[in-house]
Amino acid sequence: MKAFPMFIRTTGRRVVIVGGGEQAAQKGRLIGKTDAEIVLAAPELDDELRARVAAGKAVHHDGPLDADLFAGAAMVFVASGCVAVDACAHAIAREARCLVNVVDQPHLCDLMTPSIVDRDPVVVAIGTEGSGPVLARQIKTKLEEQLPKNLGGLAALAGHLRASVAAHVPRAGRRAFWAWVFGGAPMAQWARGAEAHAARAIKDAIARGGAPDATRDRTVSFLGVPAGAPDLLSLRAVQRLQEADVIFHSSAHGAELLELARRDAERVSLGGEGDNIVPMEGTARLLIREARKGHRVVHVGTMCPFHDPMMAETRELMGQSGILCEPIPGPSQATEHLAGSLSTNQPRIGPRNASTASDSCLSRRIGVN
Repeated sequence: MKAFPMFIRTTGRRVVIVGGGEQAAQKGRLIGKTDAEIVLAAPELDDELRARVAAGKAVHHDGPLDADLFAGAAMVFVASGCVAVDACAHAIAREARCLVNVVDQPHLCDLMTPSIVDRDPVVVAIGTEGSGPVLARQIKTKLEEQLPKNLGGLAALAGHLRASVAAHVPRAGRRAFWAWVFGGAPMAQWARGAEAHAARAIKDAIARGGAPDATRDRTVSFLGVPAGAPDLLSLRAVQRLQEADVIFHSSAHGAELLELARRDAERVSLGGEGDNIVPMEGTARLLIREARKGHRVVHVGTMCPFHDPMMAETRELMGQSGILCEPIPGPSQATEHLAGSLSTNQPRIGPRNASTASDSCLSRRIGVN
């Protein structure tokens, strides 16, 4: 990356927009979504900007451009439409040590404005470092279609309830609680417009001390990912990586795969070729220990979790400790496993029963009394 994406706080801060025409108005619409104090610096303002000033949503500065104008500003947008004025404003703002965006002049920009999907307080920013604005808008369109229009309301409710969750939900169950809120029944209810029902379910769960499924049996997910092929991960495998608190992996899996996980998830290397490989029993003990802590645990191996004999023994040891196992093969591994199952003398599984059998296999308990 040549630019680091970051959100800049605007509460109690000024944003200066140099210019009084359409380009400046576009920046005014963008910054007008925030709570910043907007200063419009130009001799004359167009009708839209004058209306913004009249409504008390901006301040008009019609004096000279100097360091005092820019001092302490959170950011400066230069959009006068005149190359000479833009260059002068840029130089003064930089002298005042402000971060500057000059419209249509990327080489003069400390800041680049992204395409934004606004579900306040949820905000998604899409940037291409100026190389593909059209692409950024296309991505924005796809996200606009996927994210519920009322998503911000659920996020705001979660913010209001965080103190209550901290008081009533044990620390070990909070991540599972929020996963349920944003990925379970409350999210589905909220998205279809039943906000009151969703809010009541969330508050009832807080009063009970956690999400309805927060006390479920501990599970370890076993992902089969061929070395050097993170693009073969299934959607379920990616979801498990993003949910995981602890990820155990071999050295055959590089940074590209682990980049898919949460940044704060703990990564534990089990070694590989040329390394000291953790023995099978030692691996099982590590997995059991983390699962008993209430952590969401993922083990990433290179072989199909159905066929790897070492993992079969590991899962058996875990089952004896009451830990559920969820094998998640890669797409090609799953195909091979299904083909092997169908080639046996067992009765053929029809389309209606195939899904049920697969789900049962993926979530079965191994060796639990």
